[in-house]
Amino acid sequence: MAHSRQVLIFNTGSSSLKFAVVDPGSGEASLSGIADSLGGPEPALEWKIRDNEEQIQLSTGANHGDAIRVLVEEILAGLPELHGQLVAVGHRVVHGGEEFADSALIDSQVIEAIEKCAHLAPLHNPAALAGIRAAKQAFPELPQVAVFDTAFHQTLPQHAFLYALPYQLYREHKIRRYGMHGTSHKFVSERAAALLQRPLSKTNTITAHLGNGASITAVKGGVSVDTSMGMTPLEGLVMGSRCGDIDPGVLVHLGDALEYSPEALNQVLNRESGLLGISELSNDCRELEQAATDGHRGALLALEIFCYRLAKYVAAYTLPLRRVHGLVFTGGIGENSSWIRARTMHWLGAISYELDSQQNEQMRYGAEGLISRAGTPPALVIPTNEEWVIARDAARLVEGRGT
Repeated sequence: MAHSRQVLIFNTGSSSLKFAVVDPGSGEASLSGIADSLGGPEPALEWKIRDNEEQIQLSTGANHGDAIRVLVEEILAGLPELHGQLVAVGHRVVHGGEEFADSALIDSQVIEAIEKCAHLAPLHNPAALAGIRAAKQAFPELPQVAVFDTAFHQTLPQHAFLYALPYQLYREHKIRRYGMHGTSHKFVSERAAALLQRPLSKTNTITAHLGNGASITAVKGGVSVDTSMGMTPLEGLVMGSRCGDIDPGVLVHLGDALEYSPEALNQVLNRESGLLGISELSNDCRELEQAATDGHRGALLALEIFCYRLAKYVAAYTLPLRRVHGLVFTGGIGENSSWIRARTMHWLGAISYELDSQQNEQMRYGAEGLISRAGTPPALVIPTNEEWVIARDAARLVEGRGT
């Protein structure tokens, strides 16, 4: 670790804690890992330093604070060269509402604002706050920075973020579209401009972040102008277990005719729908692709719906951009599933996209580049690097503070 500046990154889930030590200049991660199954009977922490991987079991019921203590005492203590190089701790926070159009140095006011947005991301914001509090206790000397998934989308115009509901609901309760995955869309749109050898300010991209959670964004000159996720991560594309776009009347019917409670509706829409719900098999794209190859009709149908919905959004987002300089596939599915990319590009043939099948098959496991034929609209695969965005923002804010 020869670099002089490092940022410790935390991405906190309800039962997990991902972490990394990242150089904000190069994006290189000298340490990465995850503590999983926190709060359960068999939590574990695994990490990777360079090419060496290790794992230890945590005590039963260990929480985020326990995981961070083990990180400090068992891992960082064995890396004395890191001491003095850490300049900040950066936290991924899913929802910042309208409070944050940029990342922020964490103080009591920022914590209060994150708490106020917790009802918009009840599974994510409370977990992020648990990670922030544990990190502040473990690293009291380091500034803490919150990087919000929603911040990149605060540039959406009103005609894109407002729902056609009584305006009072927005004015008094801030019911609107916020969007998610902002750090990923920001990173790959910047990287696309570099690969296309265009100034970012003159590059228009459609970026598709495809994973268990999935979203698509229209980025005009480096600025988000429309995105598929809404007030919550439920709107938009078909996802692993989320339904995406749905007729609101279905919810009324489920509540009235079938007597679904709000809790039951939340369970169905977020955890029992999407690829899992249609296939009745799995929310894992890899498993579904294999099952479809083996003749499982539900798996094939789920994947077809996923690709069709994605292609419709791509076509729709040509409207706010007028001219599209690049379509980007990213995220675990976008980066590694040549099948999903090929089927989506098949639908997009209607608007002149053409696939280079050989290039498409080669793009996986960290590869980046074009998958479209020469002379047709550019489509690219770009691995996302949200940790690098978090590290860059944390370093920027710390340096701007004069430290």
